Amino acid sequence: MGEQTLTVAKYKSVVKKMTPTHPKFAVVGHPNKGKSSIVSALALDDSVQISDTPGTTTKRRSFPLSVDGKVLYELFDTPGFQRARRVIAWLEKHDVPAHKKPEVVQAFINEHKEDERFNDEIELLEPIMEGAGIIYVVDGSQPYGEEYETEMEILRWTGQPSMALINHIDNTDYSEEWKIALEQYFRMVRTYNPMKATLEDHESILESMAQLKEEWITPVKASINLLKQYKGQMLERSALLLARLVYDSVSMVEKLYFYTQEANDEDKEKIEHNYKEHLRELEITAQKSIEEVWNHGHLKKEQNVLTFEGMDLFSEESASVFGLTRKELIITAATSGAVTGAGIDLLLAGHTLLLGGALGALVGGTGAYFGFNELSEIKVLGQSMGKRYLEVGPMENRNFPYILLGRAIYHTMKVAQISHAKREVFEIEMDQSFKERWLDESSRNALEKFHKKFRSGKALATGELKEYEEIIKKILKHLIDV
Repeated sequence: MGEQTLTVAKYKSVVKKMTPTHPKFAVVGHPNKGKSSIVSALALDDSVQISDTPGTTTKRRSFPLSVDGKVLYELFDTPGFQRARRVIAWLEKHDVPAHKKPEVVQAFINEHKEDERFNDEIELLEPIMEGAGIIYVVDGSQPYGEEYETEMEILRWTGQPSMALINHIDNTDYSEEWKIALEQYFRMVRTYNPMKATLEDHESILESMAQLKEEWITPVKASINLLKQYKGQMLERSALLLARLVYDSVSMVEKLYFYTQEANDEDKEKIEHNYKEHLRELEITAQKSIEEVWNHGHLKKEQNVLTFEGMDLFSEESASVFGLTRKELIITAATSGAVTGAGIDLLLAGHTLLLGGALGALVGGTGAYFGFNELSEIKVLGQSMGKRYLEVGPMENRNFPYILLGRAIYHTMKVAQISHAKREVFEIEMDQSFKERWLDESSRNALEKFHKKFRSGKALATGELKEYEEIIKKILKHLIDV
């Protein structure tokens, strides 16, 4: 007994309790209980490797959350316990008082560092012994088992501040029995589902993490405030991207030079094709930028998310889900002064003689007012052969900016709400009532003022695009609740 005590004592000097510049937390637990998912969600990082196969994580990895170059906190994704019983058996051979137990844990690390059998235990224990707080993760959808007590006892030996998170991988709920058991080992026990976590849930967990250690209270609370500001910045950047998307798309002019006496049907088909493709490219580029804004840089690589497959920008489905109704189009046209007097009365009364080309004439737009057969008039310009060209744009279809903006707002809302822990294919289930959630009459009238200006092809006055951006920002804030 005395010899083993002396063995431990010689390791006292290498217990590496560092004073970190920011709070650090090791996320630990049994294999395949959602540790990596929790790290991904709390670090706002979708690069964390997540798999249903136990043992995917074999080395600890650091995932700091940074805002404007400042690390708010750092999370360690660690392997799961593999040989917990052997570890606790080794620890308990050393008869030491409570304040000496961390030294014994460090001794175990030092003695078994090159032993591949204990690789997982070493990887998860090292950051803890270097000063990281403990976040122990369990699956509340599975019954409590005594085998977890071995792991919890090992963590208790480290002497580091700790809390437990009850994750729910499936729908069954054994939370109550888990709480009773966990509260005997951990200062705090919280329920946290990384797949469904909201901003409020995130903040609540951070508040709990702050309480683990007195010196963490101030930096973690500062992190919460900075995180709120960061979310606000993400909202502002999103609104700017959407405003620029609509302006660039509606005001865009496509040109195609031709070298014959007259432009033929093939030339006209080509410029129409190019026009639509460039509009699609603008939308795709904006979508990718939005995903980067919300830290979903790996979204397209690992998830078939929000690609609008089967629902092209110029499809009838897009028009029906995101575009204005016939009545809304008429009212909007009237608001902008395109339709007046008896024209409004007849249109609202549903007189067919004023639909189609007549309606297009009244509103100063295209005959395909409710669809995409014509987006803008194809004009022949230039004086002499060799310099003549076809031109299409700016966008004349009054429904187009609402369809484009509606799709963009929907995409942004979904991206902002997707947990960074999600890896499975995410299918869009279109909500026919979505438009009602973001586009009321007041917003429509405010937007139309700018759409009219965008269509004119005239340069924007200073601050006009910013005003349009603020309208979009207000809409996004309502939908995303940041």
